[in-house]
Amino acid sequence: MKLKVANGGAELDVSDQNFAHAFNPALVFQVVNAYLAAGRAGTKAQKTRAQVRGGGKKPWRQKGTGSARAGSIRSPIWVGGGRAFAAQPRDFTQKVNRKMYRGALRAMLSELVRQDRLVVMPSLAVEAPRTKLLAQQLKSLALEDVLILLEAPDERLALAARNLPNVELLPVAALNPLSLVRHDKVLTTVGAVKLLEERLQ
Repeated sequence: MKLKVANGGAELDVSDQNFAHAFNPALVFQVVNAYLAAGRAGTKAQKTRAQVRGGGKKPWRQKGTGSARAGSIRSPIWVGGGRAFAAQPRDFTQKVNRKMYRGALRAMLSELVRQDRLVVMPSLAVEAPRTKLLAQQLKSLALEDVLILLEAPDERLALAARNLPNVELLPVAALNPLSLVRHDKVLTTVGAVKLLEERLQ
């Protein structure tokens, strides 16, 4: 298939496998969910009554005090006691194999093409690292909420884009499913598309 290149550029030949793939919402959901889960620290920890210091001695005798019976001052119902169902460190990672991950990326890219949300430019650069210069370029393309994909990191563009709300700048190597679904449109260069196809082989 062919992708239109903005600003009067020639059409770009791309693989049907990568940009005309059937959309699989269940797979996309699973991969995005796994990506979010992998970002969780999972380091929350609380102490059970066995781990809290103290509480070895019965605070008062069983009967005759008029108070409720108590076996430990570290009971979960006491202030300073352990938690009844204490949270423990855990790993939230979900297994997603390479075939599933690439399939989800192909499905998302293909859906962007079908919905005319993928904008391809011959190249993208700014003369100086100024937000105003990049904002003018995006305004001319009617782009507000956009993910910008580049072949390699560009310091000038990164400095120009960091203060723009709803604008994210990523090299192809750092592309992730969450960024693809988070933004309304995706702006990419011809070189980035070719590199993306190589990574999806």
